[in-house]
Amino acid sequence: MTDRPKTPLLDQVKSPQDLRRFSDRDLIRLADELRAETISAVSETGGHLGAGLGVVELTVALHSVFDAPRDKIIWDVSHQCYPHKILTGRRDRIRSLRQKDGLSGFTKRSESPYDPFGAAHSSTSISAALGFAVARDLGGACETGLGDAVAIIGDGSISAGMAYEALNNAGHLKKRLIVILNDNEMSIAPPTGAMSAYLSRLYAGAPFQEFKAAAKGAVSLLPEPFQQGARRAKELLKSATVGGTLFEELGFDYIGPIDGHDMEQLLAVLRTVKARADGPMLIHAITKKGKGYAEDRPDRGHATARFDVVTGKQHKAPSNAPAYTRVFADALIAEAADDPLVTAVTAAMPDGTGLNLFAERFPERCFDVGIAEQHAVTFSAGMAAGGLKPFCALYSTFLQRGYDQVVHDVAIQRLPVRFAIDRAGLVGADGATHAGSFDIAYLANLPDFVVMAAADEAELVHMVRTALEIGDRPSAFRFPRGEGVGVDLPARGVALEIGKGRMIAEGNRVAILNFGTRLKEVREAAEVLAQKGIIPTIADARFAKPLDTGLIDQLARHHEALITIEEGAIGGFGSHVAQHLAETGVFDRGIKFRSMVLPDIFIDQADPRDMYAVARMNAEDIVTKVLTTLGVEVMGKRA
Repeated sequence: MTDRPKTPLLDQVKSPQDLRRFSDRDLIRLADELRAETISAVSETGGHLGAGLGVVELTVALHSVFDAPRDKIIWDVSHQCYPHKILTGRRDRIRSLRQKDGLSGFTKRSESPYDPFGAAHSSTSISAALGFAVARDLGGACETGLGDAVAIIGDGSISAGMAYEALNNAGHLKKRLIVILNDNEMSIAPPTGAMSAYLSRLYAGAPFQEFKAAAKGAVSLLPEPFQQGARRAKELLKSATVGGTLFEELGFDYIGPIDGHDMEQLLAVLRTVKARADGPMLIHAITKKGKGYAEDRPDRGHATARFDVVTGKQHKAPSNAPAYTRVFADALIAEAADDPLVTAVTAAMPDGTGLNLFAERFPERCFDVGIAEQHAVTFSAGMAAGGLKPFCALYSTFLQRGYDQVVHDVAIQRLPVRFAIDRAGLVGADGATHAGSFDIAYLANLPDFVVMAAADEAELVHMVRTALEIGDRPSAFRFPRGEGVGVDLPARGVALEIGKGRMIAEGNRVAILNFGTRLKEVREAAEVLAQKGIIPTIADARFAKPLDTGLIDQLARHHEALITIEEGAIGGFGSHVAQHLAETGVFDRGIKFRSMVLPDIFIDQADPRDMYAVARMNAEDIVTKVLTTLGVEVMGKRA
């Protein structure tokens, strides 16, 4: 382990109130120590490093000027919240970040009063901050009080429709509200679209040195104690220096762009705004993602495994099987090579979904629409209506954001959009906010929607081909994060018969009907059960919709018990099987039916196996479920 940095000033900080004892020069030194501590902590835990390094100075400045937790500091997405957590009484736990029973990798209301609003998905901060501002002005009650509301939002997040809706409403309501645009020209992937180009023009067309005269004129706005410090600041920017802006048209007073790593400048601007703002205010700060450590990396250190601080080398276990995401990408590329109508769409996650590889081969057929899942879905629907064959690749948790569009723009119109749903099931360190728990339920309820789940990486290859050949209705196939199970991969996928499962192993007494990648755990459970004289029948459903009712009926007729298992919440595959059994009168014949699903709780971050242990869906849990269902003795007790 690398020696931890020496942090004499940071060692004195137990809460943000301690920052107010420091001089401005000390705050500059404190920021350096905070950056070093953040790097050291993430080197031991892994996590989202780059975003936090880009806002170290801003974090120190905010907590020295504003009075949290009375003032509500709301971090959009909150990938960048690690320095904030260190300053707000959680430094002693920062090396438990994203670990089981440790700190969340995002802001979390139940974790600290300094996290007034939980986040993990983008573009929510301005809406939430405006809600706090209205609550303040209408006499709302909060245990920590209600003061200023400050939203910090990135240039990638502000491109999403929800952010525009919030800006528009805030400008209309004219409440005192502070929005800080953290403009590093880079979200997870480089930000996409006209908004990014607009922000670039704002500061590219007006170099910093041209604003020095404006700084002198603005000094008089500061309270007297701060005027001397402001004169030392390099610049204090007023909206007049760049003319009218989009933000001003929306009703915001605009200050910027300012240097988000210049502590003197940040303090001068924030103190002025704190003292004088009387309506919605937007501060445009230019920062570097990964500042001071990872700013030269292609992803600016967005996400990293544990690493050596000196060399930067990440400590990753060697891979024994290809990742599901890579298998999907390779399969889609193979199909696109033969079919020029195949297109691919992602929402600011080209690397995460594997579509960066697709874009290298077919740049004119790959579209990164930015953080805009709703648009991604309807854009794909338009392409499908125009005769193309779009694959819309989104994480399960992000597809939730476009559900209205899935229903109205895709399903009702019966358009053949193919949804590649990555990160299905429990994902590990990102915790509940990123778990793919609900897509089976919310898609399988839609008429004429084909819903598949791959049990292994070979099945995923076949499902890419299957989705491609479905040309008369929408479809989706889901797969998890991480490595496959190591099965041989076919050279090309073969289309599956729609709505037909497969038998894996013949047995007796109990049948286990699998949907998704729990099949490996089912096989391991079967080996344990065989030692107890119970040989279960194992089947892989492949489809949650349409159901293979013939397979279900066969299993129900020839077994005492039928158990379904899926990596999703109640209301999904097992619920559809139960509905079929009820309607066909199978329950009247006395079959025992059980459904293993994710429990009715949000499961906190941990290793995926630990999370599935909480869900009671690992091999040992399947063994227990079979034994208790059959009434067999378990651990010396009758079931």
